[in-house]
Amino acid sequence: MGMIGSLITYPAIPTWYAGLVKPIFSPPGWLFGPVWTILYILMGVSLFMVWKKGTKDKKVRLALKFFGIQLFLNGIWSPIFFGLKNPLFAFMVIILMWFFIRKTIIAFAEIDKKASRLLYPYLVWVSFASVLNFSVWLLNR
Repeated sequence: MGMIGSLITYPAIPTWYAGLVKPIFSPPGWLFGPVWTILYILMGVSLFMVWKKGTKDKKVRLALKFFGIQLFLNGIWSPIFFGLKNPLFAFMVIILMWFFIRKTIIAFAEIDKKASRLLYPYLVWVSFASVLNFSVWLLNR
């Protein structure tokens, strides 16, 4: 998902995104790559820990469904924000994504507490990204 999103994101950064008014708490651009790399690694490990419990278990299937939904929303956020250049619609998507990350954490916790805890940094980052996304929309509407 990260690779797909980056194909749309990178061309828009020096052009459209560079021209936007951003809040003072906007992190430097170089930070996003390392943060997302770490988050995707944590997500992958967490997913594996739950998946290896067995997909015959109803709880595992539901948890994997929530994970898939949040990952899909994660994957469409960049094309909406950077590709369509639509921060308001992207904000709606990221709020929905936050909701499904939270549902994933809760569902994972019923299966493997360590797996759920690996998703905490992801939820924190998406919380911050939600505020950043909303601020960019507010400052540029």
